[in-house]
Amino acid sequence: MPKTRLEKIEGIKDEIDQLKNRQRLLLQQHNVQERKARVHRLCRRGGIVEKLLPDLIVLTDEQFDTFVEKTLLSGYAEKILKKLVSQNGENATPALTITEQSGVPSEAAKPTEQQRQAS
Repeated sequence: MPKTRLEKIEGIKDEIDQLKNRQRLLLQQHNVQERKARVHRLCRRGGIVEKLLPDLIVLTDEQFDTFVEKTLLSGYAEKILKKLVSQNGENATPALTITEQSGVPSEAAKPTEQQRQAS
């Protein structure tokens, strides 16, 4: 028995709803996978930092933040990071620099004593 146009339209709407639900489910699965990968990466890298600098374990979160800002936001650290990122290939998309992410100017961006006296 042939379907009427209205029945065909309803069938297509049902298919669209099923596809939207499938898309939502796949996006949720993707987000879970991405989140797990991020947590794994953060734990692994945090473990490396604590292994190399065991004294960091006793610091408070505030002290750790200060340590990271003073060490990783230096001009020297940015140069090393840029060099390592460039080694990953030209196809890598450029991310924000450390200072752009934090909003804290790096040591290289701060004026020297001579520059301050000149102005």
